[in-house]
Amino acid sequence: MTQDSAQPDDHDEDQPGAERPWLSDEERAALRKPLPERAVVTSLAFTGLVAAFMMTLVTPLVPTLPTILGVHASDSMWVVTATLLSAAVATPIAGRLGDLYGKRRMVLILLGIMMAGSVLAAFSSTIVPLIVARALQGMAMGVIPLGISILRDVLHAKRLGPAVALVSATLGIGGAVGLPISAVISQYLDWHVLFWVAGALGLIGFVLVARFVPVSTLRSEGGFDWIGAIGLAAGLVPILLAVSKGNEWGWTSVGTLSCLIGGVVVLLLWGWFEVRSSSPLVDLRIAARRTVLFTNLASITVGFAFFGSTVVLPGILEAPVGTGVGLGQNMLIASLCLMPSGLIMWAMSPVAARLTAAKGARLSLLIGITIIAVGYAIAIGLMTEVWHTVLTATAVGFGVGFAYAAMPTLIMGAVPPSETAASNGLNSVMRTLGSTIASAVIGAILASQVVTDGAVTTPSADAFRLSFAICAAAAVVGLVCTILLPRHLAKDTRSSLHEG
Repeated sequence: MTQDSAQPDDHDEDQPGAERPWLSDEERAALRKPLPERAVVTSLAFTGLVAAFMMTLVTPLVPTLPTILGVHASDSMWVVTATLLSAAVATPIAGRLGDLYGKRRMVLILLGIMMAGSVLAAFSSTIVPLIVARALQGMAMGVIPLGISILRDVLHAKRLGPAVALVSATLGIGGAVGLPISAVISQYLDWHVLFWVAGALGLIGFVLVARFVPVSTLRSEGGFDWIGAIGLAAGLVPILLAVSKGNEWGWTSVGTLSCLIGGVVVLLLWGWFEVRSSSPLVDLRIAARRTVLFTNLASITVGFAFFGSTVVLPGILEAPVGTGVGLGQNMLIASLCLMPSGLIMWAMSPVAARLTAAKGARLSLLIGITIIAVGYAIAIGLMTEVWHTVLTATAVGFGVGFAYAAMPTLIMGAVPPSETAASNGLNSVMRTLGSTIASAVIGAILASQVVTDGAVTTPSADAFRLSFAICAAAAVVGLVCTILLPRHLAKDTRSSLHEG
């Protein structure tokens, strides 16, 4: 099957040999070759793993960054914050650029930027170039929604579900599986090796995409909305900055309130401009559709709940036994305890895809979020043994795997094919927003209730239990959002994907 045969029969411009003025002769020739579907899916899944790995790459280094870089602890956290901010801003912009100028091309560009950031970080020994490097690495997060959109363009609808579920799940799998790798390298090798490994993985992904992923034939009309891109960045960055730094700056401080209020005002003006634009960065009329709106709201809660497990569980595992709360494990063991979360996401992605194909993505999302809520509810009473944390991580991973598999399918079933990348990019931003909020809320809780063991201060048992309860509550909110999705999605989603 050629790439073009996966396109709708009623779209003449997508048939073999049709004229596409944006394609070169070499690209047209490539389209006539049989599509290696398994290689395409594997390549895009690998790039998704690499991108997600970038988000947890420096986690093991966080406690030692102030010493390594010779800066204050608050300054060193910009190495983490920069990645988060750049990912949130770059993802929807890259999605729109992919819809306009080619999704495969944008994936290659993002991987190239990530590799450049990795090399810069590998040669860095001071904080400023490392922050810049981490911002460049964070832009790679845009490859996940782009990859999902590519799959919609090139795969037959019968094979689309499992592939989308797998690539979507890489957002969780990459972080959970990559964390132990980062911990081993950080513990036994020079920290710069982390970034050489990241660069090598990016290069492998680049080669795989260039070799196996076909050029994009489905493009949007219009031009790129530069004003919209600048406005989105100007609105998102201060809000995310305020949420991520609120605990440090103080929630009532001038800086935090200025960022929050200023960001909201800018986003309101941005929205006013976008609905009047003939070629908007994000079509807010589509984003306001009931399916898209409630899926994005549910995505915030799933991002919150998933990030909660990556914060709370290591805290329990690594806290000293003498505090009466912790389990006294090192970073490597703690990372290995979280690994089942990523593995179960990988294992459940085809199961979730089959359920989605049979009963609809709405049911898959309902099941996934319900499992997350139940997992956290059980965790409130199970936090005194290592296997308790493994059980919680596995339950959360199980639920997140179902949820991540369902959300892109819901989005793609509700938007035109030409808006797929931009809409999936916005959905990824919602997950990031949820993770950022979780970082701030749970961070504040863990810092407010502490116990001491000599010179060591750790969160109390009540702080951990409250964090679990809040994560469960977030999942319940997501459950409500999912219930509010239209019930006819099982039929409409599948038909929309066949048409797209």
